[in-house]
Amino acid sequence: MLHVTEMISFLFWLGVIPFCIGLIPANFISSEKRNPGVVLLAGYFGMWALFEIAAVPAVLWVKYDNFRAASAAFTVLALLLAAAGLWLMYRNYRAGRPGLVCGQADFLKRLSAAEWAEWLLFFLLLGFQMYKAAAFASFDGDDAYYVVESLIAQESDVMYRILPYTGRPTDLDVRHALAVFPMWVAFVSVKAGVHATIVSHVAMPLLLIPLTYLLYYEIGRLLFGKALQTDGEPDVRRQGGGRRESFGRDGGRGNGNVFHRENLPIFMIIMAVFQIFGNVSIYTNETFFLTRTWQGKAVAGALVIPAMLWVFLMLYGKELKEHDNDVIKQKTDAGVWILFVLIHMTAGVCSSIAVFLVCILTALTAFCLAFARRDLRIVLKMGAACVPSVIYMGIYVVVAYSYLL
Repeated sequence: MLHVTEMISFLFWLGVIPFCIGLIPANFISSEKRNPGVVLLAGYFGMWALFEIAAVPAVLWVKYDNFRAASAAFTVLALLLAAAGLWLMYRNYRAGRPGLVCGQADFLKRLSAAEWAEWLLFFLLLGFQMYKAAAFASFDGDDAYYVVESLIAQESDVMYRILPYTGRPTDLDVRHALAVFPMWVAFVSVKAGVHATIVSHVAMPLLLIPLTYLLYYEIGRLLFGKALQTDGEPDVRRQGGGRRESFGRDGGRGNGNVFHRENLPIFMIIMAVFQIFGNVSIYTNETFFLTRTWQGKAVAGALVIPAMLWVFLMLYGKELKEHDNDVIKQKTDAGVWILFVLIHMTAGVCSSIAVFLVCILTALTAFCLAFARRDLRIVLKMGAACVPSVIYMGIYVVVAYSYLL
């Protein structure tokens, strides 16, 4: 059983810190798009991107005790950004602006009996997955590398300088050196005072599985919602005879969104069933999600790539086409672009190949959108968001080439 201090440490570093960091990008996202789930997801992507900034230089340029140096730098940066997030929330409160943590407070009050039953079924499926993942942790051959790397960092304060298979010192492992997700697991282990193996096989599934479903929930809200409002302004639709009329939430009049909430729990149930019965091969995303949850490549497939689709929907999925073929475009929130960049950086934390994949996905999406909407600025904007990933790949190539020589 965990001691009280260990539980408090887990809560602080896996709950309070990412949530407070997420308040920073939330400050630049319009109030109708924000909710606590968006803040928490943004905070985790921000925290992982921040860990990449702290850990990668230490891996490359600090030979001894590089994990200790990275942990110290990340601790200071995380605390500073968390304090900045709290200050932004306080400033908005004093200025009388909408809170950084918004959402539908009466959402549960308006659920029908059928919707209650659907949500109950989903949470039963979610609980089943979390119980199986934590109580019946599956053995995987990659544990001999990834989990042991976390344990070496926890016990020896070094990153990627000791070969996990033999325990002997070695040159920098170029293949894995820039993918520092196991080092983040080691950081959590040190702060909580819990063995890295326990954190990997128990704490990470209990954290990452619900976090992934939270992302699916936010995607579902966008898929089954209909944007009828721009940033702070009522959206109007052109009607016959030149009349313009605003429409509101649930089809009523006034500001807001039409939200088909009855479809959302069904969507979540379908996603949960796919995950449970997706083990048709050892290579599927579902297999990695439930049996290798603590590995960076599993996080890349289950969380990072769906997060890219989530951001694409937020950036370009909420436009209306009117009867006269006019398109009413929403203003793009700067906070969503910040989130886009953070997701790109998180891909590098999870896996080096994931950086290449998200860049390809971004390029394909950008060119398709630019062709469909006849707007080359989309390519330029998304290309600018890929700059951190391009820098990452450049560092990887330079380091790999130097070690080959």
